[in-house]
Amino acid sequence: MKTKKIACFLPSLFGGGAEKAAIKLFKGMLGKDLTLDLVLADATGPYLNQVPKEVRIVDLGAGRVLKAILPLARYLKNNKPDALISHMEYANVAATLAKEISGTNTKLVLVEQNNLSASLKNSTLLLNSVFSLLVHTLYPRAGAIVGVSKGVAEDLETVLAFPKGKVHVIHNPIVDDDILEKAQMPVEHPWFRQGEPPVFVAVGRLSEQKDFQNLIKAFGLLRKQRQAKLIILGEGDLRGELEASVNALGLAEDVCLPGFVDNPYAYMYNAKAFVLSSRWEGLPTVIIEAMACGCPVVSTNCPSGPNEILDEGKYGILVPVGDEVALSHGMQNILNNPISKEILLQRAKYFSVEHSVSKYLSLLFAA
Repeated sequence: MKTKKIACFLPSLFGGGAEKAAIKLFKGMLGKDLTLDLVLADATGPYLNQVPKEVRIVDLGAGRVLKAILPLARYLKNNKPDALISHMEYANVAATLAKEISGTNTKLVLVEQNNLSASLKNSTLLLNSVFSLLVHTLYPRAGAIVGVSKGVAEDLETVLAFPKGKVHVIHNPIVDDDILEKAQMPVEHPWFRQGEPPVFVAVGRLSEQKDFQNLIKAFGLLRKQRQAKLIILGEGDLRGELEASVNALGLAEDVCLPGFVDNPYAYMYNAKAFVLSSRWEGLPTVIIEAMACGCPVVSTNCPSGPNEILDEGKYGILVPVGDEVALSHGMQNILNNPISKEILLQRAKYFSVEHSVSKYLSLLFAA
């Protein structure tokens, strides 16, 4: 029987949940008699060294996603993969156009990582109009569409006027032995030494979506009540603004922004709690990773994902979006009433790599 070839298309491998999920998915597919190509508009980013050697990296050298449409079409025509999985909105639009141009029979699967209506709402008016038109026109042409959470799938069905059940729900592949091993590794940061105040950890791009401004304000309120520290892992355009806020609130000694780190799991394992302050998400990987590390979670109840992961607050604290007072109270409460590591880990295993890979393979090669 002919070996099946699966390709995955991404803009790059800069640190983010979608990129991490794509790599985890391919790692989980190793040893299943598949040929795997990771096709990148621009083969750059800190996750490049995490791609397994068995996976072929195809660099389209296009830089921007929209410039990758023709090179991706050529790749599809020349390589004829059985399936192409695309992640993230702009990549999905580009992949659909490339598939049309190539004229191949490759099955195209679009993965929606974020709440689409929130993404459109928070883009510029012109971009919103053009992008919304492209999504409405092109998404229905895909072989299948996946939402990474129930909330994402339902939102997509509403936005695109799809019948209920048209969008498949497959959680991102997240929990595996790699997380559990890396969580046990030492952290050199001095704030994790014995006897130091409790440390909160947050992880994500320094962007408007993650709303770290609100987190810093909430931490400032908490800091007036008790000793604590906050570490925000990640890089992005808002670094300067966030650092200015930290200084303006007099928190320079208690807030650290180290940038991107290769092993955030060790930070999560050693932290007293993890905080997600996002305005919108899809299925926030970092919440599940924190739980797998035994780290209690406080999260905004943003669309979509946190409520689903934490089971309406059973496995963590949910607070309103953009409310620094509520977030501060949630951070205080999680310190006073932490959930046990065993309960958190058991819930995190629901989002295992094996479970996700099995669902994707069934979808990709369904008759």
